[in-house]
Amino acid sequence: MIRKLECVCIPTKDVAASEAFYVSLGLRRSWIIERSLPNGAVWTLLGLKFADAASSELVLSDNPDVNFTEIELAVDDVRASFAEISKMPGVSWIREPFATESGHVAVMLAPDGNVFVLVGA
Repeated sequence: MIRKLECVCIPTKDVAASEAFYVSLGLRRSWIIERSLPNGAVWTLLGLKFADAASSELVLSDNPDVNFTEIELAVDDVRASFAEISKMPGVSWIREPFATESGHVAVMLAPDGNVFVLVGA
C-alpha cells in the first residue's frame, strides 16, 4: 500500500532563512507553493532536493496552523488507502482525503500517536 517515504515536512517561522541554511548544506530548491488561509494570510510550502536524486525531499512550511513535523508517505490511491486503513483499529483521521494541486492528501493519526500524511492520486 505505501510505496515510499515522499518527504519530511518541517515547520519554520522563516522559509527564506531556513531555505538559505539547507541550501548551504547542499540541498537545492525543487518547487514552491503558496496557499491562502481562510483569513487571507498566505503560507508557503518549499521543496528541497538532496544531492542523491533517489532520495525523498525535505519540505519547509510556515503554515501557522501546523507546528509539528509531518512525514509524507506516497501511495497509489489516497482515497482507496484511506478506506483500507480506516478499517484498522486505533487509526483516526486529522484530515480525510482532499484534492491538491497534484492529486489527493489525507492526514492520519496512527495508533502510536504519530502523524502521517498520505499523498498520491
